[in-house]
Amino acid sequence: MATVEVNPDLLRWAIDRSGLSMENLYKKFPKLDAWLAAEKPPTFRQLENFARTTMTPFGVMFLNEPPEEKIPVPDFRTTSDDSVDRPSPDLSDTIQLMQLRQMWMREWLNEQGNESLTFIESADVRRNPKSLAQEIRQTLDLAPEWAEQTASWEAALTTLRRAMERIGILVFSNSVVGLNNHRPLDPQEFRGFVLCDDIAPLVFVNDADSKSARMFTLAHELVHLWLGTGGIFNLINMLPAKKPMERFCNEVAAEFLVPEFKLTGAWPKARKTSDRFLLLAKQFKVSPLVVARRALDLKLISKPEFFRFYEADRQDFLRRREQAKQKQKDKKSGPDFYTVQNARLGRPFSAAIVRATREGRILMREAYRLTGMKGKTFDSYSERVLERVRNERE
Repeated sequence: MATVEVNPDLLRWAIDRSGLSMENLYKKFPKLDAWLAAEKPPTFRQLENFARTTMTPFGVMFLNEPPEEKIPVPDFRTTSDDSVDRPSPDLSDTIQLMQLRQMWMREWLNEQGNESLTFIESADVRRNPKSLAQEIRQTLDLAPEWAEQTASWEAALTTLRRAMERIGILVFSNSVVGLNNHRPLDPQEFRGFVLCDDIAPLVFVNDADSKSARMFTLAHELVHLWLGTGGIFNLINMLPAKKPMERFCNEVAAEFLVPEFKLTGAWPKARKTSDRFLLLAKQFKVSPLVVARRALDLKLISKPEFFRFYEADRQDFLRRREQAKQKQKDKKSGPDFYTVQNARLGRPFSAAIVRATREGRILMREAYRLTGMKGKTFDSYSERVLERVRNERE
């Protein structure tokens, strides 16, 4: 069988980029060492399988050298040593899919006569964080106590997401790449990102993160839209950001979710309890670490107290993450497929796609590409979307 000459550096790049273990790759490709040593090149089918396994675009394997892969939006991610690895294929593919959806939605909204959204790029980092947080709440038509009045984190997330969608923000969320449950998104790599646009601003939230963490991600990304900046975000344990813009976004997001006057008012009673951070977290529908960080910034607690809680919370987080993984393995049922798709695609985008297909203004193959659903699956989902739209109008 004919073989294909391929630069071994491209193979190494694809392996490194994929994050897959060499042990697993050797099991699937026993001759991998010979390929890497340029002793015996792979066949066309083997190379095609290798590209698919490492989530590498097949055409890349025929380049002379590895490409320089860049994230197409500002990267505000940080790690403990302030270095960020190259984006994983999962992150890159998710951003590309969201760009595709945003581009289509922008054209659709322009056809509908939508005008630019006035809140996009209406602020800068010189603004008072309290003032900007209040402005964002008013634009979203949310009272300072909106989160306290919701019954759960899930309800608070839904309330905030729908408020964002009402003012023209596209909100997408997912815990995997597209519909591929074998490609989970890692919240340690990224918690969310913003693709800023004055017609179709887009926010993506990593659903693999906890509900309380997703609350902060949504609030943080809202501030980015007011500043008119896109970006990818992975706040590490509420430690101070080193980039000025991220520090500002965090300050505004914290004030948006946990207003200073509300926290200082609740603190005298809460501080007397041993689980004060958890108690207040349930009140404001954020993580206990967000409350602890807010208390530190407002000088309600000392730095030693914060870092004691920080370390305990970190250990608790690791324990809860393992428990969640096991729970997911043991889980036999959950929301039905179409309910999950509603959350993944968002209400404005799904309604626009279904309307466009019914009016013949978009080819079915394009609708399939944008949603990931095909044939009868897409038809069934469309019927559910139309029923939802009808109910909302009544």
